[in-house]
Amino acid sequence: MPAASRVSRHASELGSWELVRRAPHPHLGAHVRGYCGYLENTSRPLRRRELPSGDVVVILGFGPSIRVDDRPRSAFVAGLHDEHALTEHDGVQHGLQVDLTPLGAFQLFGPPEHGIPGQVVDLEDVLGREGPLLVERIYEQNGWEARFALVDSLLSKRLADRLPASPDVSWAWRRLTEADGRVRIGELTEELRCSHRHLTTRFREQLGLAPKAFARILRFDRAVRGLRREGSESLAQIAHECGYYDQAHFNRDFRRFAGVTPTELVARALPDGAGFSGP
Repeated sequence: MPAASRVSRHASELGSWELVRRAPHPHLGAHVRGYCGYLENTSRPLRRRELPSGDVVVILGFGPSIRVDDRPRSAFVAGLHDEHALTEHDGVQHGLQVDLTPLGAFQLFGPPEHGIPGQVVDLEDVLGREGPLLVERIYEQNGWEARFALVDSLLSKRLADRLPASPDVSWAWRRLTEADGRVRIGELTEELRCSHRHLTTRFREQLGLAPKAFARILRFDRAVRGLRREGSESLAQIAHECGYYDQAHFNRDFRRFAGVTPTELVARALPDGAGFSGP
């Protein structure tokens, strides 16, 4: 059985929102990170800075469309990417987010060059007319728990008859993920007994990024999680834990992936786990 949902709510002069998070059914663990249902009402348009991570994100919008880098979208998939994106809504946002592992995305949608490259793609472009019908069916369920259960079921059925990523790519992904990117690519090629070129080509073909770029994003994502934690950890401590060799290296990756320094990103944090404000 999946774990119980976690609910967080916020109300202030910014507006109000409810976030309902739940892990997938255990048998989907290699393919799905988790679900988040959300309903947000703000007094004015709200922009967010969406950061790169090691996941492929599926958004199933139940309400008005949102703008992703100034283009209106309702239901879409954001593949692995190495740049931040800006999203904006006009005061209302309602939907369900599914965080897929790159292995899950490959099995669901196919190779990035045929399915989800490192960009945002409308769900209808990936699934055809089935996409909007699935969103409507999920929305019509009675509450978040029923919606999450239906997504569990739909994903299980779709994954059952799809070919997985190759064993070498799956193994390299697990090693990098378990270490939050703190593994040299040379170590992976030695353990796999393959060339650097072979692993880089296969990894990029099936997951959308080269393993070195993916490792950098995982390390960056761990650092962002460190910044979000409440406590007395300094930036230097977080940088050291995440494998950055000095503060300049730490700042450089933040400017590369978030477009701002770590300190600037912390200043943009929205309350109650609601992300980071833009632009």
